[in-house]
Amino acid sequence: MALYRFRVTFEDYDDVTREIDVKSNQTFEDLHKAIHHSTGYNPEFSSSFYISNDQWIKGEEITYLPNQKRIDRGVALMEKVRLSNRIDDPHQKFYYTFNFDRPFDFHVELMKIILDETPGVSYPAIIKSVGDAPRQFVTVADDAIAATAALDDDFDFLHEMGLNPEDAEDFTEVTETGEVPEAEHDEETEDDEFGNEFADDEGFEDEGKPHDDY
Repeated sequence: MALYRFRVTFEDYDDVTREIDVKSNQTFEDLHKAIHHSTGYNPEFSSSFYISNDQWIKGEEITYLPNQKRIDRGVALMEKVRLSNRIDDPHQKFYYTFNFDRPFDFHVELMKIILDETPGVSYPAIIKSVGDAPRQFVTVADDAIAATAALDDDFDFLHEMGLNPEDAEDFTEVTETGEVPEAEHDEETEDDEFGNEFADDEGFEDEGKPHDDY
């Protein structure tokens, strides 16, 4: 029985890769579950493979745990489609979306076809694993930890700049606008064009009127 060796990479985490050998007569469901055996994810979520071209453009869909819309469209089910029935290229590509509610997207590429199985090996078999898969779910606590870490990074940056944390607001105003805020003027010390000594001169208010002395 021939084997297909696939390279599986996260679309957004290209430093995480897996290589998996699958029998040609096994199904897309077997590959789906093998991928998540290698990532540590729970595979029991609605997901789909898409037959793709070299630019990873999605074509025919093959799905697992379909919603009603996919059922109504008659989308093929993973457990019913053998890999050999959808592979006609020695470098066949599949775009794969796992868990539509909180999706991870993968590129799955056929690397080579192996003619003979290795005795004693149970297939699908994980041949190579590089990098740790990101967590399947992120909790509220994880978000809080990430926010705290980002705040610590901001304070470290201020410290490197020789600023105190209380200076952060003024610093943010400068960096966001690209301008230094204008200093507030003290209205009591501001002179008019001719100097303050004329500001209260009543004669200026009566200019043009006759005086009793004339």
